[in-house]
Amino acid sequence: MARIRTVWAALALMGTVTAVAATPVQASPLSVAPATACPTGWGSLEKNDSSATTASVTNIRTGRQTCYDRMVVDVPGAGTGLGYTVEYVDRIRQDGSGRPVPVGGGAVLEVRVAAPAYDHETGEATYPGRAGRPLPGVDLTGYRTFKDARFAGSFEGDTQIGLGVRARLPFRVFVLDDRVVVDVAHNWTGTR
Repeated sequence: MARIRTVWAALALMGTVTAVAATPVQASPLSVAPATACPTGWGSLEKNDSSATTASVTNIRTGRQTCYDRMVVDVPGAGTGLGYTVEYVDRIRQDGSGRPVPVGGGAVLEVRVAAPAYDHETGEATYPGRAGRPLPGVDLTGYRTFKDARFAGSFEGDTQIGLGVRARLPFRVFVLDDRVVVDVAHNWTGTR
């Protein structure tokens, strides 16, 4: 008799476990929200604008965003008349001398801004970068896409920067008042 009760108790317990396992789980208010879609369609081909200015580069800074890493080149007084060329290259060669500038990363973006890093009247430097050296004040620790950023120089009114990225990824370039902005996506899929 004790054996029959044990069997019935075991069967009842199995039925309860099966019913609990089959009950759908409701989403908790603390559930993770669906992934945010990131901008897509940027592509990885050269982007340029032929505008030029005599205003000078004074700062280059970077920032991390949800979907991309960003580099900003500040040119106070230029307004929106700033030219640029940004493209993937095999290596950076310094304007004027042709010397290679080593840039780390799986791919290298050459960023050229049509503004000098010196005062066009006096020749005095307006940006403290040194050719071949990391950008002053830029720390890329913790960035998902940016791996290295080197000042290549400023020659005949153009400032040249080597931006090392994890891989050849899509990017966009645009001009806001007094600055050129370069965003490089974390991936090709448009997910965070």
